[in-house]
Amino acid sequence: MRGPLYPATLPAARSRAERFDALVLEALEPIEARWRTELTQLDVAVDDVPDIQSGDDGDVVEDGNVPLARLVPAGADRRARIVLYRRPLEARAKDGADLSDLIHDVLVEQIANYLGLDPDVIDGE
Repeated sequence: MRGPLYPATLPAARSRAERFDALVLEALEPIEARWRTELTQLDVAVDDVPDIQSGDDGDVVEDGNVPLARLVPAGADRRARIVLYRRPLEARAKDGADLSDLIHDVLVEQIANYLGLDPDVIDGE
């Protein structure tokens, strides 16, 4: 029998990348609600793996030598952007809750770098 195991309307039918994107949006929502005006010129993106040829054109959050996220500064033809790397983040998480916490922590750190503030200020602690 071929076909989907779950109906497309159920969360179990989503791919790993779609579930990761949903976690990123969930982690970003409370931060964006608090810092909306300061983040209007910032984009958040997800890539599967870091591009090793991209060089050091921004602040990088690393675990060892593996980038977990990168803050790409604004340029003449682009807005500032935070790029989260899905596979390195998933590889470091023990489970779904740990992955959610890790995404939140990395986002807070990158947004703090972007705004030039302490991560505790961004997180509201």
